[in-house]
Amino acid sequence: MSAVRPHRWTREAYERLGERGVIAPDERVELIDGDLVDVSPQSSLHATAIRKTEEALRRGFSRGFDLRVQLPLALSEIDEPEPDVAVVEGSIDDHRDAHPTTAVLVVEVADSSLEFDRTKRAAVYARAGIPDYWIVNLVDDQVEVYRDSDGELFGWKRTRRAGDSVSPQIQEEPSTAVDDLLP
Repeated sequence: MSAVRPHRWTREAYERLGERGVIAPDERVELIDGDLVDVSPQSSLHATAIRKTEEALRRGFSRGFDLRVQLPLALSEIDEPEPDVAVVEGSIDDHRDAHPTTAVLVVEVADSSLEFDRTKRAAVYARAGIPDYWIVNLVDDQVEVYRDSDGELFGWKRTRRAGDSVSPQIQEEPSTAVDDLLP
């Protein structure tokens, strides 16, 4: 066994880095599997897809749900991702004192981060028991839907393209047109 190991950060230590100014407020960093991960700047295409996804999901999730855009989820001691869009149960005020620890749906918009979102992020969300994970894939102009986590990996993946629709697992109606998610 090597005496040299990378330092694995906890959510508590990560948040202290922000409080002490070690991580500047405008730095785009997330805690994924104990690692501090730099997040790429967003292209206008990426930003448009986030906004379109937010608008489309807001129509389907109203009462009893909070749509969080690029805000933290406290998923484990070593995971605090900031998904592009997360749908959590409750209201804004329910998460005043602590970040939500789960979500009913997480959506990531991916272009340069596509492989990372399919592997590392998917594993984080599967381990956290997130029942529904979507990737708005800007590279291939499609939405990838991941479900049925075994606690490590998602066991079910479907691809939806322009002209198709997709529904959150928690509520099959109303469905959302894939065209409403893609820029």
